[in-house]
Amino acid sequence: MRIIGGKWRGRKISFAPHDEIRPTPNRIRETLFNWLQGFIHGANCLELYAGSGSLSFESLSRGAGSVTLVEQSTLVHTHLINEFNNIAGTMDSFHCSNRSAAAWVQNPQGGPFDIIYLDPPFAGAELETILPLIISQGLLSTDGLIYIESPVKILPNVLPTSLEIFKQKKAGKVHYCLCQFGH
Repeated sequence: MRIIGGKWRGRKISFAPHDEIRPTPNRIRETLFNWLQGFIHGANCLELYAGSGSLSFESLSRGAGSVTLVEQSTLVHTHLINEFNNIAGTMDSFHCSNRSAAAWVQNPQGGPFDIIYLDPPFAGAELETILPLIISQGLLSTDGLIYIESPVKILPNVLPTSLEIFKQKKAGKVHYCLCQFGH
């Protein structure tokens, strides 16, 4: 897979050989980062369920201030650190935690975050538990955005009452949206 925009545009990124990694497709990443172009510069980003880390690499390439990745698999976690060192060579703006998303959110390091990426395993029902935890822990900044990928359309009743859908699309079998605090 390649980074599609910013200072590392065209750089290849590899991901660990792990069955559950489902990188965000180029077409979706392009739409997402078009949506985020006015928000990404200098942003403090959190990628739960990091997997390939493609959203964090793309964020830094496009000018994010920092990224925090959370990945449960030790194999994938180690690969993400090595891949980042190969691309960037410095760890100043990159933090990677080897924990489950739920465990990390209950005892977070850093925040609040301007952009939070949620791409949990499609087979589970983790969104319904992780979203309220993110809000109750104060992890999303007041003007922050949460990006969600899902195998089904995200409906407002799945979101905590303080969040609303800002933008939403579907590509193939993937539904994705940006959410923000209601105004």
